[in-house]
Amino acid sequence: MTGQAAVVAVDLAGVPAVGQQAPDFTLANQFGEPVRLADFRGRNVVVVFYPFAFSGICTGELCEIRDNLDVFEHSDAEVLAVSVDSKFALRAYAEQEGYGFSLLADFWPHGAVAREYGVFDEESGMARRGTFIIDAGGTVRYVVVNPRGQARDLAEYRRILAELAQG
Repeated sequence: MTGQAAVVAVDLAGVPAVGQQAPDFTLANQFGEPVRLADFRGRNVVVVFYPFAFSGICTGELCEIRDNLDVFEHSDAEVLAVSVDSKFALRAYAEQEGYGFSLLADFWPHGAVAREYGVFDEESGMARRGTFIIDAGGTVRYVVVNPRGQARDLAEYRRILAELAQG
């Protein structure tokens, strides 16, 4: 697996590179339960940063993940979706949209994990659309940070997860 980064006109300062260990974090999910990245060692993890709950592009992207969750499950991959929203907003959002994966609140300190991953937009106070595919050993295998307004490419995630499954 060679891993790659795909970026279009986005500053990558501070973004973990392919081949680096993913920064560990603990955030509350939509139920207020702590979720720690390191607890998923032994499984692949897809960490999806998105700007805000209830926003148009974000909802479309997360619904696409929801509707294709079997792709992630068959790849032994856990999806962790991270925004700067509160756990209360994320609970309402998850219930409204029927999300069957963890929505994590990077609420306080505001955007701390997004900053650690280099995807916090200081000007707007939100996370940029960043995706990190992390292998079972905790190593970043794929990074993409999409420009504002550009949706993610789920087909690309499928390809990377299939490569990880092949070893």
